[in-house]
Amino acid sequence: MSDTRFIMLGIALVFAGFLVLGILGRPFLEFTVQVNEFGNCIDYTETGEVSADCGAIMRDKLIFFGMVMGLISSGIVALVKGYRGRWDQDVKSDEMVGPKKD
Repeated sequence: MSDTRFIMLGIALVFAGFLVLGILGRPFLEFTVQVNEFGNCIDYTETGEVSADCGAIMRDKLIFFGMVMGLISSGIVALVKGYRGRWDQDVKSDEMVGPKKD
């Protein structure tokens, strides 16, 4: 894979990680505030209030956060690999297409 592709892949992975965190991470914020302020979790549904298991919700939050951090960190690794690798301009003279400069 060329270095430019690694950079583009890294940017896409980091963007996707923040996008997933922003869209799918919203419900966890509500339960985190409830645990920190009140010590118990209540799920507010259309039919009414339902008591929820805080331990299971926090475990799911940590798993979700770990997956998002894995996505973002893999994007950062791809960015670093693309930046530190040999650039696409380092082409051998015999592989070059176009007029030869002899």
